[in-house]
Amino acid sequence: MKIGFVSLGCSKNQIDSEMMLAHLKNAGFELTGKSREAEVIVVNTCGFIGDAKQESYEAIEEMAQLKKKAKLKKLIVAGCLAERYRDKILEQMPEVDAVIGVGSVHDIVEAVNQSFEQDKVQIYGDAHKAEIGGERLRVGDAFSAYLRVSEGCNNRCTYCAIPMIRGNYRSRTMEDILDEAKKLDADGVVELNLIAQDTSCYGVDLYKKPMLPELLHRLAQETNIPWIRLFYCYPDKITDELIAEMRDNPKVLHYIDIPIQHINDTVLKRMNRHGNRALIEEVIKKLRAAMPDIVIRTTAIVGFPGETEEQFNELLDFAVTARFNRFGAFSYSREEGTPAYDFPDQIDEDDKLDRYEAIMDAQSDVSLSYQQARIGEIATVLCEGFDDEQNLYYGRDYANAPDIDGRIYFSSSRKKVKPGQFVRVKIKDADPYDLYGSVVK
Repeated sequence: MKIGFVSLGCSKNQIDSEMMLAHLKNAGFELTGKSREAEVIVVNTCGFIGDAKQESYEAIEEMAQLKKKAKLKKLIVAGCLAERYRDKILEQMPEVDAVIGVGSVHDIVEAVNQSFEQDKVQIYGDAHKAEIGGERLRVGDAFSAYLRVSEGCNNRCTYCAIPMIRGNYRSRTMEDILDEAKKLDADGVVELNLIAQDTSCYGVDLYKKPMLPELLHRLAQETNIPWIRLFYCYPDKITDELIAEMRDNPKVLHYIDIPIQHINDTVLKRMNRHGNRALIEEVIKKLRAAMPDIVIRTTAIVGFPGETEEQFNELLDFAVTARFNRFGAFSYSREEGTPAYDFPDQIDEDDKLDRYEAIMDAQSDVSLSYQQARIGEIATVLCEGFDDEQNLYYGRDYANAPDIDGRIYFSSSRKKVKPGQFVRVKIKDADPYDLYGSVVK
């Protein structure tokens, strides 16, 4: 039986998809990347914010049409949307044969089999107790991999549905993480991207203290992977010990993703963010003092309920003066079940859009300035492939994370460059998000 797979959402969801793919392959199913050939299709959905939910519904509807036009017999919906809206999906979308929650990733084979034996299958394990790790059939680049260190979240930000979907924070054991990292190393991975809902909180539940610095140290000691990259480190949990480990460990890239979400203290308090402007500024100052070449990525929410023009302008000014190397903004998404859903003074959608465009326009100038300052540098670039349209190779250096940041496009007159190979590239030109150069000896 041929099974197709559609994976949506974040890198954490991608890992869930890869574990489901491994289970299906081990069970003897034939996997296909051609949806029209599939007899079963699994759609692993995102249910975090409005735009992501809409994309998930559209993907389900598109696959459902294959029951009329192709070989599709069974349609299974998994992931965050399935967890969050359980009965609604089956009620509203009769073409769906089975739904499984985020706590049932390891039950995907059972879901497929049951869908042929009974109508409207539902499998929901306890998201608070679900196994985090497991065998993966990785998709995408062979040389770069995500590694999840924990699941769930205890922060309870007032706008966020993640704790409702994914459960409370729980870390994987360090040995479990190291075992997976060693397997990735043996598979030829050269870039390890550490992810979680809150990576900087790693280990607090198991070991009663933050253990991310030790984890980084052991990953560097016990694998040969040369690049280790950090995502989703909350400012209130970035300790001096973590900064020192980043500074002193040659395998840990001088790159960090710090979601600040806002800078005005009143807004941060209404968001239930742990920390304030002074703390955020101090963390940025410490990181840059320890590592002058540090690349800091952040995200912010505009149009949060009650956000005044003055408060937005404070965020806008800060985004410009802080000069974040990478900056992404989201318009506030009103999510049912979250405290902020019922907050007064909801912001008009047009006003949200205006604020979004204003802050991203400002960041474009900051990004261009940073990019242009790199002209003349010689960067160590991890080649990802060849762009036929531009007739150039492309890849990333330490300053560019996979999937979210820009690329470095480069020529090579001396030799063919293979994906997964490191090369030295002299930067010759720049735009706000991409760099251009050529290979040097």
